[in-house]
Amino acid sequence: MKSVDIVVNLRKETGKKSSAELRANGLIPCVLYGGKENVHFSAKVNELKKILYTNHIFLVNLNLESRKHIAILKEAQFHSVTDEPLHLDFIEVWEDKPAVVSLPVTLNGSSEGVRAGGKLHQKKRYLLVKGMLKDLPETLEIDITPLNIGDHIKVGDLKYPDIELLDPAKSLVVGVSTSRIAKGMEEGEMGVVVTPEAEVAEGETAESEEEKAAEGPKAPKAEAGKEGKPAKE
Repeated sequence: MKSVDIVVNLRKETGKKSSAELRANGLIPCVLYGGKENVHFSAKVNELKKILYTNHIFLVNLNLESRKHIAILKEAQFHSVTDEPLHLDFIEVWEDKPAVVSLPVTLNGSSEGVRAGGKLHQKKRYLLVKGMLKDLPETLEIDITPLNIGDHIKVGDLKYPDIELLDPAKSLVVGVSTSRIAKGMEEGEMGVVVTPEAEVAEGETAESEEEKAAEGPKAPKAEAGKEGKPAKE
């Protein structure tokens, strides 16, 4: 996994008034969970943007007044109008203990089904995994080249060295559904003419039914345990 160093400062006071003052000075209130006690600190907005506006997951090195912590961003609160960060929650992790992290999914290759006129659907862009920090990849890569129309990949079909996938095995990750274009290519051999209107309407229906059939019964989503509740500030 990628790592980044962020300059932070311990907070002597907490609460709404203190948080408002920090934001007015270009600082964002943060909390670190997972250790013996929760640690309240602040960091500059510009320092935090390098881990906020990206789909990558970073190991964040926090230097808190001679104490060093390795953490992962767990949750970020943003202003509903300006979209500026208001509060960040981090969870502490250790090099000698397994960590639970949501890693991004990267699709590689060109699907045979898509080339034949099918439609690719990525149902999960992140998967929850458990493993040692040294074994966690930056992304979970999936080769979609063999996927034909009607094929799909579920969590249970995926294997990665030295890490455990925590999402339900039956959860659909990616698949290729039948599109009206693909059907039209087959029906065209028999002289059937497909109108553009029929392509849209019937394509959406076929897509929806096939996705439901491929995904199977829905299972509750696995989540990492939380060590504490976010402070209301």
